[in-house]
Amino acid sequence: MFGTLSENLTAALKNLTGRGVLTEQDVKDGLREIRRVLLEADVSYELTRTFMERVREKAVGVHALKAVNPGQQLVKIVHDELVVLLGERRAPLEFASVPPTVVLLVGLQGSGKTTTGAKLAARLKREQKAPFLVAADPYRPAAEEQLRQLGERVDVPVFGPTDAPEAAGDVPALVSAAVEAAGKARARTVLVDTTGRLQIDDEMMAELVRVKQAVTPHEILLVADAMTGQDAVRIAQGFHDALGITGVILTKLDGDARGGAALSIKGVTGAPIKFVGVGEGLDALEPFDPSRMAGRILQRGDVIGLVEKAQEAVKVEDAERLARKATSKKGMDLEDFLVAMKQIQKMGPLEGLLGLLPGVNAKVLKQAKADPRRIRHVEAIILSMTPDERRRPALLNGSRRSRIARGSGRTVQEVNALLKQFEQMRKMMKGMGRMGPQMLMQLPR
Repeated sequence: MFGTLSENLTAALKNLTGRGVLTEQDVKDGLREIRRVLLEADVSYELTRTFMERVREKAVGVHALKAVNPGQQLVKIVHDELVVLLGERRAPLEFASVPPTVVLLVGLQGSGKTTTGAKLAARLKREQKAPFLVAADPYRPAAEEQLRQLGERVDVPVFGPTDAPEAAGDVPALVSAAVEAAGKARARTVLVDTTGRLQIDDEMMAELVRVKQAVTPHEILLVADAMTGQDAVRIAQGFHDALGITGVILTKLDGDARGGAALSIKGVTGAPIKFVGVGEGLDALEPFDPSRMAGRILQRGDVIGLVEKAQEAVKVEDAERLARKATSKKGMDLEDFLVAMKQIQKMGPLEGLLGLLPGVNAKVLKQAKADPRRIRHVEAIILSMTPDERRRPALLNGSRRSRIARGSGRTVQEVNALLKQFEQMRKMMKGMGRMGPQMLMQLPR
């Protein structure tokens, strides 16, 4: 999502980082360019002005530094101020001392509120928080059925108007009945998917205020579509004025938005961004970390985030077994390679993983041609082999490769290319020894 902002901001700073000495005019020109980039990216004018004043104040005298490259020092200042703009530190959910914790999910129709509720429920279930979903939007056709289907997929109970027909027309009463049912079911967290509208109106806000008064939620999270642009700030302000939102969940962060509006929400409302949706899968919801996001915007990458994804997707024993096999005298075979490919798939879209690496921007991703279908093609080729062929790639002569190509629906050239890449990777893994895998296993979990 922050692709355009990242490219333009990095380009503005790149002009300064290669110089040994910065004049005062250099700093002024650089700051003027940063200001232009932020405004073009939809960051609000007031926040841009405040941001630039803080950067300018810290940048005074940077051009006179001798021991440290002054351009790099200015990049550090911009990074630190981006972190402040984004919220400084992670803001986890606040849980009640006596369960259940009630969380209202509010937002406009089309922001992804219902799907986000299921994603958050899936995450809380993994964290042993015993979630309980509530369909509290009786106005949108099939809203309850949609949430029930999503609830089945993440194995989380759902309460809706059909469970309390006497309260179906009274949303505050419905939510109260749901919280009571959640308590009886020993749920620890209640996620309420509230009514949405195509735009903010007094009737919707009045109903949400009554719901808030009825159940006294511990968290009120605004689900905001990151693609909305400057309207996202206006929408966030409207909900905050009426309800006092405690946090924000940004959806569609993997989309092609300019990104500045998302940067503005925290500054305008004071409510921290708590989670971000990074894909369509029900596991594609991540805690928002301001420092890491600032690093990604400035193309410093998020290697810690990449390691965390690996630790979530890969079991320790599987990683250790693969490491032993890969670094043994015999080396890994195509069955091991297939297992590794499936583990990579569990970590999420390949484009998203590459985006966590330092120096990778939208242009680099485009050049890399991170086609998600490529992994499926590789899987089809390997599955078209016999178990013996996967264990002993040396058996794959010309006729066998032709058969595999026909069976997988790919070309012989693609089969040859895959086998060549596999051999290169096998040699590289054997040369690495156990150092790399051991380091991964020793990282804090």
